[in-house]
Amino acid sequence: MAQSPDGSGTGPVRITNSSTSVTSGIGVTQKLVGAAIAFGNVLRGTFGPNGLDKMLYKTNGEAAVTNDGAKIVAELLVKHPAAKAFVSLAESQENACGDGVTGCIILASELMSEAGRLLERDIHPLVIVKGYQLAMQITLDEIENRSKTVGDNLEKVSRTALVGRSTEGAMSHLASLIAQSVNAIPDSDYERVRMSKAGEGTAATSELIPGILIEKRLALERMPKNLLDTKVAVLSCPLELESSAVSSEIEISTPEQYQAFIDEENNQIEKMIQNVKSSGAQAVFSAESIDSRALHSLADSGIFAMGGLERPIAEDVAQACGAALCDHLDDLSNSLGHADGLTHERLEGPEGVKERLIIEVGKDAGIVTILVGGTDGVACEETIRGMYDSLRSTCLAKEDDSILLGGGSLHMAASLKVREAAENYAGRERLSMEAFSRALEAIPAALATNTGEDRIDSLLELRSLHRSGKENSGITHSGKPGEISEVWIPTYTLEHAISAACESACSLLRVDQVISARGD
Repeated sequence: MAQSPDGSGTGPVRITNSSTSVTSGIGVTQKLVGAAIAFGNVLRGTFGPNGLDKMLYKTNGEAAVTNDGAKIVAELLVKHPAAKAFVSLAESQENACGDGVTGCIILASELMSEAGRLLERDIHPLVIVKGYQLAMQITLDEIENRSKTVGDNLEKVSRTALVGRSTEGAMSHLASLIAQSVNAIPDSDYERVRMSKAGEGTAATSELIPGILIEKRLALERMPKNLLDTKVAVLSCPLELESSAVSSEIEISTPEQYQAFIDEENNQIEKMIQNVKSSGAQAVFSAESIDSRALHSLADSGIFAMGGLERPIAEDVAQACGAALCDHLDDLSNSLGHADGLTHERLEGPEGVKERLIIEVGKDAGIVTILVGGTDGVACEETIRGMYDSLRSTCLAKEDDSILLGGGSLHMAASLKVREAAENYAGRERLSMEAFSRALEAIPAALATNTGEDRIDSLLELRSLHRSGKENSGITHSGKPGEISEVWIPTYTLEHAISAACESACSLLRVDQVISARGD
């Protein structure tokens, strides 16, 4: 039996290999809190309308400039388990709301920082978790009490999500386009909105197309290029003779037999063409191939035809025009859709000639497209990224019909409510509730700091405004505390961000050991 060094009993038994390190006690706190603070500091400077950008230089040599929290987090190569938990938190917020990632990470980082101070004072982690959960419920109640219906503020919601992006010069125009697109699509389904690069102009020249855009060369130059009030057919079957899957041979002994064979093939193609013409379709799109003879015949009859589309694009055309995908030509006349017009364009670009077909459906379009002005560079991609986040927020606001004032107004109001409620608790959970209250104030503090204002002075002034009854006060665009009226955020975005940040912090606080097999 092994003796311990002091001779008092059995020595410790090692169940891990020699390179494995086990950290317990205050060391765990220091590791988790340190990683959380470092992660929050990465994003803190990008927060708000005056946040700065990050330049991301990737291992493959590519560089990107952005202040989009979701993109920054996605590009980071993290190895610390607490940092990985924050990456999962960011992904959860992005997938659920499409916006609010930076604020969510900052709050989670502050909650961990405040918890670290309490743990150093020998407050048990479960006491901190209990206090955080109590404060979280008070915050959720405050969110419910302060929520408003959308009303005429839909464009303000889209504008708020665009603030601080690379779209400052055309923000009002882009916000208007996004609000129009959300109002145009059924069920507030953001997946019914497409975004495409115009390849020319600027963000201010962006336009909304009540339909879709297809970038594809015409198979036949003499296809009609402008059609109005058009019946549209979308095929999922080929408009050509299908080849046999089994190899076969045909023996022909006379020229007449060969001619009869050719004639029969032409007759079958002609029957297909006649089926299309008799259906009344004036534009035909197919996810399969279209025979060249059919293309020429349809073009001669003034019918537009485009084959070889990818299946998703064909489905988009059908959905936009209200058509049904037709898998047999006999059913074609019952599956037609409608478009107000089709226009073919040729654009000269740095990479040569680019062709695109614009299908305008009108007010009943099942899909709409925002044609984003600008070149095909990184700047246009960043504009589209910001617009997509704004689109998600606007759709969420319209769907739930619930919005909240931004600018840290909710966070300060909830902070005061939590601090007031903490006075009713005599136990140590009161300390963690007060810590939660201070963490909430990190949001308005970051907004003020990123404009060059003093953190403490801004918080004291904003606190004073709320206590004097001016509950719509927050951090304005200039960084000064004041009345907020134009900044609106979907209620669910803030609700999910705060609750997810609290849950992540609580899960990390339950960790009592860090076991590293790498030995670091």
